[in-house]
Amino acid sequence: MHPGDTIVAIATPLGRGGLGIVRLSGPRARAVSEKLVRFRPAPAWQSWSAQLAELPDPGGHAVDQVVVTFFQAPRSYTAEDVVEIGCHGAPVVLRYCLERACQMGARLAEPGEFTLRAFLNGRLDLPRAEAVRDLIEARTLYQARVAAQQAGGAVSRRIAPVKAELIELIALLEAGIDFADNDLDFASPEEILRRLAPVAEGVERLAGSFAYGRLVHDGLTLAIVGRPNVGKSSLFNRLLEQDRAIVTEIPGTTRDLVSETAALGGIPVKYIDTAGIRDSGDRIESLGVERSLQAMTDADLALVVLDCSQPLGHDDRQLLDRARGLIVANKCDLGRVAGLPPGAVAVSALTGQGIDELRGRILDFLAPAGHEPEAGFITSLRHEQLLKESLEALGQARQATLAGIPHEMLLLDLYAALQPIDAITGATTADDILNRIFATFCIGK
Repeated sequence: MHPGDTIVAIATPLGRGGLGIVRLSGPRARAVSEKLVRFRPAPAWQSWSAQLAELPDPGGHAVDQVVVTFFQAPRSYTAEDVVEIGCHGAPVVLRYCLERACQMGARLAEPGEFTLRAFLNGRLDLPRAEAVRDLIEARTLYQARVAAQQAGGAVSRRIAPVKAELIELIALLEAGIDFADNDLDFASPEEILRRLAPVAEGVERLAGSFAYGRLVHDGLTLAIVGRPNVGKSSLFNRLLEQDRAIVTEIPGTTRDLVSETAALGGIPVKYIDTAGIRDSGDRIESLGVERSLQAMTDADLALVVLDCSQPLGHDDRQLLDRARGLIVANKCDLGRVAGLPPGAVAVSALTGQGIDELRGRILDFLAPAGHEPEAGFITSLRHEQLLKESLEALGQARQATLAGIPHEMLLLDLYAALQPIDAITGATTADDILNRIFATFCIGK
């Protein structure tokens, strides 16, 4: 990538639509646009303004009437001159506009290159740039809200005070070394430990927020397991609020895994309906049982479904011993029996009784309350790994302080703790890391 180039890409999804946008960014964005489209009258090029123009073919005949919007540097997404050409959303028109822009001196943008330029030009820091990608890929409104908060700097604002305290401690020790000849004690071991504690606590809290952030970003898998005819498929359909799985009174109706994804509290949940678990001489059903057991093992959470209108059987007890998850006592509309495990949620997949409570229990089990987007929790595995590296270095710094290690050596640990934080904010990020991050963006963003 060459930052001095003028780049171009289609910024709207592929396919037909009412409108499509071709975006240019770079020092020659206006010059390329003037060759690409025909203005009547001549363009005024006022920042944040739109003008009508025509997109002509090589013979001068109009192909489309377009709207050209100009954003002058530095008040644009990339902090460069940006021109957006709004065409009708015919793929042939957008492709022609893109090809002509390249003929006029622009270069096809790489994936994420517009956002990369925004980062390199100081418009965005790295957490905000990564949040732009998450916002584009959001599958639920809650994911979009979290990504929008992060794009607005929620994570950056939470990291900033921790980083500032660490830099203050480093500066204090550096000053002590610089003025060592004056016999001035700038930082006693007690003072260093006092300053280290809030930094380590802040980093640890932020790293710990990834447990919930991962669920928000990636979603979770929930397997519905139980012996035949306890109502697994009915519960599956009720949770999805659609008839996705076949339901009959015949044991063994479900013989393979059936899955569907839906939002639960804004978190994407992949529900898996499994075959009834029991000993069977039927080879096909046995294979289904094996897949059910594997799905139960792989899932983030299993719902162990029991028929509360009947006493617990041998198969139920075996499954309860093996499974990790929530116990669901189905068919409560038929009357309950004694002997259900403690903590079981009574529901009726037929009438919907207890389903809202079950949804709440699922969220409480996997995502304890108290996390809000404004709190700036992290959703990136890269961020979690870097924070853990920083936390390890801070632990080493604490041990070095307790052991009376000279400040010159202690500073090595503190700088080692600062480097991963810089890698999150982008202050000292290597080119190969940047390329890996922005390669996952869509072209045009």
